[in-house]
Amino acid sequence: MGSIGDSYDNALAENLWMLIKTECIRGRVFTTRAETNLTLFEYIDGFYNSRRIQKRLGYLSPVEFEEKHYANQATTERTNLKPRQPALTS
Repeated sequence: MGSIGDSYDNALAENLWMLIKTECIRGRVFTTRAETNLTLFEYIDGFYNSRRIQKRLGYLSPVEFEEKHYANQATTERTNLKPRQPALTS
């Protein structure tokens, strides 16, 4: 992240925890630690990492970005295929 004593040393981690508290934890009551762990896992792995839009990906989620990438790749491969040449007969 940053060097020791740098003002940005812990900024990314603090930002992530703020988002988790705001979007996932605040206003909820958990009855067990297991329920809390499952809720955090579902939020981080199911939403934050895969479906949350990201500026660096052109305001697409990672899932949408990958789908678009593979669709473009398939289209490119189809257009780059050479048509079969007929066999020459004498």
